[in-house]
Amino acid sequence: MLYFSRWKVTAILLTILVSLLVLVPNFLSSDQIKNSWPSWLPGRQIVLGLDLQGGVYLLYQVDTEDYKAKRLKALEGDIRNVMRQDPRVGYTGLGTQDDTVQLRIRDTQSYDEAAKRLNTLLNPLNQGVLGGSTVTEFQLDQQADGLMRLTFNQAGLQQRLAKVIEQSIEVIRRRVDQLGATEPSIQREGADRILVEAPGEKNPERLKNIIGQTAQMTFHLVDLNVSPSEAAKGNVPPGEVLLPSKEADGQPFVVEENPLMTGEDLTDAQAGFNSQTNEPIVSFRLSTSGARKFALVTSENVGRLFAIVLDNQIISAPRINEPITQGSGQISGHFTIETANDLAVLLRAGALPAKLSVAEERTVGPGLGADSIEAGKMAAMIGTVFVVIFMISSYGLFGIFANVALLVNLVLIFAIMTILQATLTLPGIAGVVLTMGMAVDSNVLIYERIREEQRQGRSPVTAIDIGFQRAFGTIVDANITTLIAAAILFEMGSGPVKGFAVTHVIGIVTTMFTAITFTRLLVAVWVRRARPAHIPL
Repeated sequence: MLYFSRWKVTAILLTILVSLLVLVPNFLSSDQIKNSWPSWLPGRQIVLGLDLQGGVYLLYQVDTEDYKAKRLKALEGDIRNVMRQDPRVGYTGLGTQDDTVQLRIRDTQSYDEAAKRLNTLLNPLNQGVLGGSTVTEFQLDQQADGLMRLTFNQAGLQQRLAKVIEQSIEVIRRRVDQLGATEPSIQREGADRILVEAPGEKNPERLKNIIGQTAQMTFHLVDLNVSPSEAAKGNVPPGEVLLPSKEADGQPFVVEENPLMTGEDLTDAQAGFNSQTNEPIVSFRLSTSGARKFALVTSENVGRLFAIVLDNQIISAPRINEPITQGSGQISGHFTIETANDLAVLLRAGALPAKLSVAEERTVGPGLGADSIEAGKMAAMIGTVFVVIFMISSYGLFGIFANVALLVNLVLIFAIMTILQATLTLPGIAGVVLTMGMAVDSNVLIYERIREEQRQGRSPVTAIDIGFQRAFGTIVDANITTLIAAAILFEMGSGPVKGFAVTHVIGIVTTMFTAITFTRLLVAVWVRRARPAHIPL
């Protein structure tokens, strides 16, 4: 056990050397790393969490009622479409009430055909497994007098809402990433909340505006035959709607309610400048199918206004002067450079499936983060001093070996966090302090076992060898059980709990390395050189 081959010694020392090189950039400024640090060496730094470097904490509530209202509105349109298919099915009273869309079929001979068509709109969400029933989003209630109701199926609704949360998280992640936030944390909280943490974010209002916008973009034809003033009095033709405008004069437009295209047809959006007026614009590119639709719409409606609508507000209403067949276009709407960039980010990231509202908001200043770092440093230094004093006073030279191994352990912990770009939080610092105590605990087990063997009359080499061998199983068992608990904390916890679990898991792994391998190497070197007749324990 005390013999180390040359390759093992080389591997241990190389691991420590690489860890030191990885750790050095954390003591340099960004400018020093950029200008002075060799580019071929690791140049990453530990990512500090929200509580250490400041930033924004936002807790969003997903408006499930808004989603349900949108879904029922879309269902109304789907019902109109299927009823218009040949042969047409006459109906009346199509509308939404609570969580139900209902209509009444006029002709009794059409009841079965209407029910057949409505059944195609129930939207199965999963197929039955092992004989289980299929879950649908809606359920159809058919009455004898021709009244038919499509109502949310509760099991199906829960599945759809879960998907809405997942989709919202993905959209938010894309938006925050494109803003350049460093290591943002975006995760689900409870049934219908989303937690967003953006460490180092210096513009919380912009972040809120980017995240909170639904960004549902649609394209509509404008009806210039209807006066906006008359429409404002409620005289809007069926199938059309009056929308406010962000155009220079602020005049609203009457547009066709059903969009010709949606933002789902976009593949890219970039902020730029108009070559003639030098005003900020947003250029967009359409998918292949979107380009075909856009070409068809512009070909059939030359001379008409084409409203570009974002979240039920017209941001631009250009005139179609000629067919647009290239599959790209521009949006101009009296933007600033920042608002053009923000709109491009929203379009690239996609639309949120439901509205979000801020349930809780906190902005952590860098001063508070600096205080947390200083408090963590002080706690770590005090803990280290007491551990060092205890080990030296209890085990003498072997206590020094343990303290050297402890220092190497700390280097390995922070090096691994730097490589993995794991976020260091204030609870994470607490996990490091706890790891320091656990690291020397492994040495204590080994040393006490060596003492027992020496009391039984073993020679120094034999006592040390048996001490490491017999303590090994205990150390592994103790660390594995702790590792399981820390892994569960990481998987089930969130925020500060995860920060603690990350450093604790890494600390357990490095403790195994330093206690079983590095400390044994130090002792083996000492035995080979000193050839002691008695172990100073």
